[in-house]
Parts: sequence; C-alpha cells; structure tokens
Amino acid sequence: MEARSAKIIAETPRLILRHHAAADFSAYSEMCADPAMSLHSGRDPAGSEEAWMRLLRQAGHWSLIGYGFVAVEEKESGRFVGEAGLGDFKRRLGPAFDDSPEAGWAIAPWAQGRGYATEAAAAALEWTEKRFAIPRTVCLIHVENAASIRVAEKLGYTPFGEGVYRGYSAIFFERRRP
Repeated sequence: MEARSAKIIAETPRLILRHHAAADFSAYSEMCADPAMSLHSGRDPAGSEEAWMRLLRQAGHWSLIGYGFVAVEEKESGRFVGEAGLGDFKRRLGPAFDDSPEAGWAIAPWAQGRGYATEAAAAALEWTEKRFAIPRTVCLIHVENAASIRVAEKLGYTPFGEGVYRGYSAIFFERRRP
C-alpha cells in the first residue's frame, strides 16, 4: 500500500494527517530508532520489531475504538514527519488518567522546531472532538521534556498531577473540551 493512498482524516496548510500505512514502516522505524526520540520515554531506541509493533498498535486503535494516532506527512515534500492523535494505552495510572483518551505526538528529529507537533496534534484533536463526545483528554510528559510541555500548553492542556511512569517523573496534563 502506498503511503499516500491511506485514508486522510485532516489537512492543515502544511500537513496531511492520514492513517498509517505499511509503506510508512521505513521512515517510522528510522524515527523510532533515533536516540533523540527515546530521550524522554523511559525506553531504549526501538529496533525494527518494536517499531513494527508500534505501527500496528496505531493502526489497531482505529479498528477497536474508532480513532487513534495518525501519520503526519509534510504536504510540500510528501515526507513522513511523525504522528499525533489520541489513544487508549491502558497505562494503569489510575482512573483520573486512564478513564480519558490520551493525546500524544512524536515528530522526527529532522522536522522538529517547525511547529509541526502543535499543528498536527491540534488538527487531530479537532477531528476527534467533532466526531466523539469526549469531554476530557489527558497526556503525560517527562518533567524534562520542555518542548512537549510547550506543545501541551499551546493545545490548552494544564497540569493536574505528577507520577512515575517507566521509572521517570512525569507530569499529568488534562484538557477539557472547549
């Protein structure tokens, strides 16, 4: 399957948000293997098998709950930028966190610093909120991940707690439906 033939769910002036496709695997695997991408994740860079399992997880959300993460593609170049969206990851962090869909974003190092994370996550949230009666979403961010904290704040997320996840200190954020 060609990446561009995957179902498009949203577009912004610079980005296309679409379902992940098998054709994304090479770029997705490269992104997941980059040590910069795992710096604040509590895990090592992903090998090929783990990257494939993550890609399958993202596609599986759509089948099981009707929404999920989407691949983010740069309109001008057609290049895979990363992913953004909402998911249910069964983290077992308690009902204050686990009972709401979790927002997230991951942008490949080559594309960071361009505002793509905020643009893609905002479009994914808007798409989901137009279709589902979700009153609240959450996200968790490593306390030292200043870039993601800024993205969360731009999207309207506010801190509501802290905890430890995968051995690191994380801030729990929430966003009430506008």
